[in-house]
Amino acid sequence: MGIFSILALPLLLLGISGIISIYQSVRWLLSKSAVQNKVVVITDAISGLGKECSRVFHAGGARLVLCGRNWEKLEALYDALISVTDPSMTYAPKLVLLDITDISCIRDVAKEILNCYGCVDVLINNASMKVKGAVQSISLELDKKIMDANYFGPITLTKAILPNMISRRTGHIVLINSIQGKIGIPFRAAYAASKHAAVGFFDCLRAEMEEFDISVSTVNPTFICSYHRQPAPGNWEASIWKFFFRKVSYGVHPVEVAEEVLATVSRKKQEVLMANPIPRAAVYIRTFFPELFFAIVASGIREKLKTEEEN
Repeated sequence: MGIFSILALPLLLLGISGIISIYQSVRWLLSKSAVQNKVVVITDAISGLGKECSRVFHAGGARLVLCGRNWEKLEALYDALISVTDPSMTYAPKLVLLDITDISCIRDVAKEILNCYGCVDVLINNASMKVKGAVQSISLELDKKIMDANYFGPITLTKAILPNMISRRTGHIVLINSIQGKIGIPFRAAYAASKHAAVGFFDCLRAEMEEFDISVSTVNPTFICSYHRQPAPGNWEASIWKFFFRKVSYGVHPVEVAEEVLATVSRKKQEVLMANPIPRAAVYIRTFFPELFFAIVASGIREKLKTEEEN
């Protein structure tokens, strides 16, 4: 009896971990089967996240149309994908040159995308541009460029693809956005503004597309970190500001986001917030206790200015 009592907890934990592992494997297989033979368009496929999205959707048997503004990098991605998969189980990706900031050319590129397979089942708006700096130091021209990349570019491409989906009464549009579409973080005004605008547009689009059975999803990670990025060292316990926002800089890995995008498409999730508890709490505090949120942000600005003066 004593030995059984000692072994009971480890065996229980082992059983639970086994069930979780089986559940995750089944969910992964179901996610892959949901995109098999689907025409999936991925913008900025040559970015870190774009490559991972390409990998998971290609492995799932999707018919990929990969978009990017550098042909050599698109070809390198193509070679990487077909070299690690069974050609009898997957489709060779189609490649399309697309600069999402060149708004005047997007409609013509959309026609090229549609000509690849005659339709689009899933459009993944992944392209994005970041800028960091005080409001007064960022030029209006750069503000406009950020809005083109993060707002006007994605909505122009979406509007160009949308009639095809509406005529077929099926489709799924995914916006890979940011937590900064929910809360504004100082020194990222242009970026946050573009992400807020995108969220507003796709929230409205979701409601309007309900009658056509077209799904619209937004995936909002805190920060998509690079493969080799490490958190900056420092004493983060000194202030509420740093405690609140240090997790934002840690971010999530492109592999995690890509797998979540696949799950979002297969389960038709409307909105996903990929965040640790602290930045997730910041979103809720901003919504329900805005004065507290603004006070925390203001304290961070004062501390930053004080630190700069001391240095």
